Amino acid sequence: MAEILELSTTLANQIAAGEVVERPASVVKELVENAIDANSTQIDIFLEEAGLRKIQVIDNGDGIGPGDVLNAFKRHATSKIHTRDDLFRIRSLGFRGEALPSIASVSKITIETSTGTGQGTALYLEGGQVEKNQPHSLRKGTNISVEDLFFNTPARLKYVKTLQTELANIGDIVNRLAMSHPDIAFRLMHDGNRMTVTSGSGDLRQTIAGIYGVATAKKMLPISGEDLDFKISGYISLPEVTRASRNYLSIIINGRYIRNFILNKAIVTGYGSKLMVGRFPLVVLHIEMDPLLVDVNVHPTKQEVRLSKEQELMQLISKAISETLAKENLIPGVGDSSAYRQKIQAEERVEQLSLQPENKLQGQEQQVPFTTNTETNLNYDPQTGDFFVNPTVSESQPNRSLNTESVDTITSLEPEIDLAVDELVTAEPPERVAPLEAFPTLEYFGQMHGTYLFAQSEKGLYIVDQHAAQERIKYEYYRQKIGEVTDDYQELLLPLVLEYTIDDFMKIKEQLEILEQVGIFLEAFGSRSFIVRQHPTWYPRGEEESIIREMIDLVLENGQVSVAAFRESTAIMMSCKKSIKANHHLDEPQARQLLVDLAKCENPYNCPHGRPVLIHFTNYEMERLFKRVQDAH
Repeated sequence: MAEILELSTTLANQIAAGEVVERPASVVKELVENAIDANSTQIDIFLEEAGLRKIQVIDNGDGIGPGDVLNAFKRHATSKIHTRDDLFRIRSLGFRGEALPSIASVSKITIETSTGTGQGTALYLEGGQVEKNQPHSLRKGTNISVEDLFFNTPARLKYVKTLQTELANIGDIVNRLAMSHPDIAFRLMHDGNRMTVTSGSGDLRQTIAGIYGVATAKKMLPISGEDLDFKISGYISLPEVTRASRNYLSIIINGRYIRNFILNKAIVTGYGSKLMVGRFPLVVLHIEMDPLLVDVNVHPTKQEVRLSKEQELMQLISKAISETLAKENLIPGVGDSSAYRQKIQAEERVEQLSLQPENKLQGQEQQVPFTTNTETNLNYDPQTGDFFVNPTVSESQPNRSLNTESVDTITSLEPEIDLAVDELVTAEPPERVAPLEAFPTLEYFGQMHGTYLFAQSEKGLYIVDQHAAQERIKYEYYRQKIGEVTDDYQELLLPLVLEYTIDDFMKIKEQLEILEQVGIFLEAFGSRSFIVRQHPTWYPRGEEESIIREMIDLVLENGQVSVAAFRESTAIMMSCKKSIKANHHLDEPQARQLLVDLAKCENPYNCPHGRPVLIHFTNYEMERLFKRVQDAH
């Protein structure tokens, strides 16, 4: 066995840096948390090359006295705890005394600090070694710069992602800290460009608006709850405002942002069935508790904690959310929705048709978006899967408008479909099975519960799941359209402006090429918005914005993804969300056309998620059921 030697201070700090300083975002987190602990009311963060070249944090906090500056860079030196009892009553964000020496050991640091009385101090370290230490005349506060991160540990650079990814991680960290401390004004700058700015007014909703946008902040509800051990407050989004990942659930305990799967589950439980499967709300939840009930000393980065009375806290969170939502009218506003615009356009179109001479309508294939407010006959368009108004309306023809009130019940009636949508991103593309024999010629004769179609052939009875059938039809349609590379685009009269958080903005910028290959062209607009000026012409009318947002959500959920996998996921997602649902009554022409289109599919037997489209009862099986034939004993 080799001789046992004590590690040098520099080497020990470099090893510790492997846990504490994983990437530039880790440095930003530690430095900003120190500034928060110093009672700062203004914190400015300046970055160069996503923090790899330089990270500068300037605050107006308490500063460090001349006699303590050197101690701040010694391992396990801290002003936050002094006794064993202090360890179990931690209210500060930093307390271990590992961050500064660990960062200093893998970078070049300059710190200028003053308590506001007497002289300040200017200190320069390189690789953890003090190079300069001199008095300096400074204002109250601290100005610390970290340059050339990992300059002496190049192996660490192999694990650093692209600049956009690192910048997105930093943006996410600063956003969480800003929402944790709305009374502090934050400013994040990168290469001279402003990324995030908050006012520090103490108004959490105002901080949320600065991060997620004003439109989102307007759809956030205040929440509060309290018992003997916990006090919660914050904001939750209306159920109509959701995202495809849990990354928008921000849980803050005693001013510290933490990650906790159990509390995330409590939030979703509080929403109950008001959320679609696979969708998550935006939540900023502040929790105040006795420090004795939380152990923050279980993870090097202090983002994971151990809670006492966890079940009681879960119940309080779920109850507060459910009670808050129960008081609200949760019907989404339609004034600015694509569905509302489509309804208005349909009514205007029907009105125009009614004013045209009857002879001008003959022989024309006029297609008008479906509306329930007009006495019209509906037809089915197999190319888009939408229903349109037949302009040649007969007064004697009964109105067979669709039962749209029941469309929204699909989540409760068919949870397996929503679960499949949740899993489609990570699943392998469905196997396309070639039919072994010709698809039967089906003769439609009825419908049950607005969900299943009955058809027959010479071989027996067929029951068709209308949602699964149209999913297959639309999936093959969208799969083809998404894969086509054409110049067939529709210019928007009013460009769409899509606003994202700074971390999502950076992630999207990395995937612009993939989005362009499926027909979405985004132009950066400001520090965290995109403009869309055109879209492929095959997008269903009135659904352009929702389709674009859904496709971008898929990119955000998956991160790096191949074009082929993205096209497959997008086609499946669109086919499911744009298909007719359970309790959706079709008239006879619509049902017959659906069966005709199904027969044209490459694989008419399964929906994109693998569920059967139809089942078959042979003549023999029917005869057995009615005892017309009996098994031999």
